[in-house]
Amino acid sequence: MSWMLLLIYACVFGLVCGLSYWALSHWMPSVMTQRLASLKDMPDPSASARSERWQQGLLKLQQAMAWLVPLSSASEPEDPAQTFRLRLRFYNAGIQSRLAPLVYLASKTALTFALPALAMGVLWAIRVDLSQTLDMALVLVSAVLGYYLPNFFLAQRVERYQQALFNAFPDALDLMRVCVQAGLGLDAAIDRVGREMHLSCPQLSTEFELTGLELRAGASRADALRHLSARIGLEDVDALVVMLIQADLLGTSVHESLQVHSESLRTKRRLLAEETAAKLPVKLLIPLVFCVFPALLTVLLGPAVISVHEILAPTAQTT
Repeated sequence: MSWMLLLIYACVFGLVCGLSYWALSHWMPSVMTQRLASLKDMPDPSASARSERWQQGLLKLQQAMAWLVPLSSASEPEDPAQTFRLRLRFYNAGIQSRLAPLVYLASKTALTFALPALAMGVLWAIRVDLSQTLDMALVLVSAVLGYYLPNFFLAQRVERYQQALFNAFPDALDLMRVCVQAGLGLDAAIDRVGREMHLSCPQLSTEFELTGLELRAGASRADALRHLSARIGLEDVDALVVMLIQADLLGTSVHESLQVHSESLRTKRRLLAEETAAKLPVKLLIPLVFCVFPALLTVLLGPAVISVHEILAPTAQTT
């Protein structure tokens, strides 16, 4: 390889690295920059530009998905209570968009017909001859899979969202307790903690921000806290909300209530971690038995088996 070709490769590599660094620094501002912008109460121009682009993209998506309305209305539940439970399920997953139930119901209907058609198309393309019973079973399994696949993704999203909130709630309660001790009211403490938790846990920051907007709009503190509990959907948050409402009604110390509840949440989080660690040996037993032990026995006993075969093979031939 000539030196000229190596020089060209080095120039191209340096150009690509420089462009990548510029793009990352331009489109992904550092955490320190975001933190300084939040402390100075100055809006981040790149973040505002990105949010505007996201809003425009959502509007375009809503216009493009107008054809999905008949599909979603065909499977939309008629019971208002069932519709409310569906929207509450999206709130538990951290999805606040009004377009989410439309996309969810339309995707269930579309996938119910699309996956069987895709399966039959694949079978026809690879020219596999199956019996009529197997063809019907494949179509039914594909239809059931397409109908329940959005449920699975939504359940996974809810689990991840609630786990992130559960892990961040003890720290948020400690910050709230410090704010209350410093002289802030509970409403101002919720707003302050929501702004402080923006970098460490954006999900909790969004929930506290929505609660603060409800309080500013004129909702009572009890209603805003109940709505917070309903959006999150965790039993520990339900207990926290009940405790805060009772402390507000009875005039007890909010500081001590927050301290006790944060300690109980932290203890529960530690116990769950210990339970997960205790389950690890049992979960590792299956891959050890079926994957590691056969390879280990092959490596250890393989030379011995070969040596025994070489010794006994001539004896077997003579006899």
